Amino acid sequence: MSYQKNELLTVRITDMGLNGEGIGKTDDGYTLFVKDTVTGDLAEIKIIKAKKQYGYGRLMRLIEASEKRTEPFCENARACGGCQLQQMSYKEQLLWKQEKVRNNLIRIGGFENPEVQPAIGMEEPVRYRNKAQFPIGTDKEGNPVAGFYAGRTHSIIPCLDCQLGAKGNEVILKAVLEWMKENGISAYNETTGKGLVRHCLIRIGHSTGEWMVCLVINGKKLPESEKLVEKLTAISGMASITFCPNTRRDNVIMGDSITLLWGEPWITDTIGEIRYQISPLSFYQVNPVQTEKLYSKALEYADLQGEETVWDLYCGIGTISLFLAQKAKKVYGVEIVPQAIEDAKQNAKLNGMENAEFYVGKAEEVLPHLYETQQVYADVIVVDPPRKGCDESLLDTMIQMAPKRIVYVSCDSATLARDLKILCSNGYTLDKVQPVDQFPHTVHVETVCLLSKLS
Repeated sequence: MSYQKNELLTVRITDMGLNGEGIGKTDDGYTLFVKDTVTGDLAEIKIIKAKKQYGYGRLMRLIEASEKRTEPFCENARACGGCQLQQMSYKEQLLWKQEKVRNNLIRIGGFENPEVQPAIGMEEPVRYRNKAQFPIGTDKEGNPVAGFYAGRTHSIIPCLDCQLGAKGNEVILKAVLEWMKENGISAYNETTGKGLVRHCLIRIGHSTGEWMVCLVINGKKLPESEKLVEKLTAISGMASITFCPNTRRDNVIMGDSITLLWGEPWITDTIGEIRYQISPLSFYQVNPVQTEKLYSKALEYADLQGEETVWDLYCGIGTISLFLAQKAKKVYGVEIVPQAIEDAKQNAKLNGMENAEFYVGKAEEVLPHLYETQQVYADVIVVDPPRKGCDESLLDTMIQMAPKRIVYVSCDSATLARDLKILCSNGYTLDKVQPVDQFPHTVHVETVCLLSKLS
């Protein structure tokens, strides 16, 4: 039987897709993917896209709610593209993430029956983000607005107080929008490429309470900046005000340079015993509470006794490197972003650590080159790559270096599974898999794995 767009159907949701959408089948086996539903729901849905074997539906009415369902705590949950799982109870989210990691290891990694630990969750899975990047636009009346993009679009849903973000974000955004309105500062228009203010980046030091504000602008100068500084410095805890020119016509939010308007070009924060300086361009984990659990697990898996040489690949501002340097003889960090390496060196100084050394460059170029030319050595390699995982040339070098242990920290369990398959076909065994819920109410999950060299 063929189905048409706008047709209404009653469907039982029996599974969940990788992007958090419910999956159901009609009586004749036609598969439907339905956002905002969870396993167990009986729902009336409207078909919004019909293909031959499957289609996409919109939830119109819940006929029978699943016991796994909960009431979303944010009024924008359905419209906003940020949270995909708010309609699912937190206990079920953790189980779903554990299963997601396990399924990827089986399906992509070829592991037969991988033992995946229960995901480490949060006691209070709200207000956890120390960073938010708010797109700035204009409403129908011509007023500047800030918020988040609706799912799969670039239309802004006005929202000054995201429930996952820090409490003071709203006060800062109101001040920025007021300044724009009072001084006739235009918002950027993606369609025309005209207008000035594109995004407002806000960061807070979780342990210090220091605020950072960085406006991303479509130009080189920020007019009336002293009036912006006056408004923002009235906010308690303000420590850094900057702007970042970005005149490119693409989806990359940040430009390449920062101009300081007031305060320091960074804020400070601590994870465990380690202090970090974070600049607007630094990569720094957005959930400090869970990051401490994640890094502690990585340190536990590295099993350092004080005599080891450790390589930390994709080291960012040295967050994991300095955690490891507490226990290792020597740590070498590699990162492609020059500003991040400057921060990493500064952070080593800040903590009085002299056993950490950092290299600028692509990990997949730096490590193979050093291994070929200097026969560098590692007892332990820690790798925390971006979503696309490790480059094959890097995996080859890691295999040749043959460290006793590899600790792989991943933000994408699909590319993790692909890379583990290569490592475990070349002399390593997968000992431990620990998901950590770094991003409650979203489909993302961090995983830390321990691989040991087979003797």
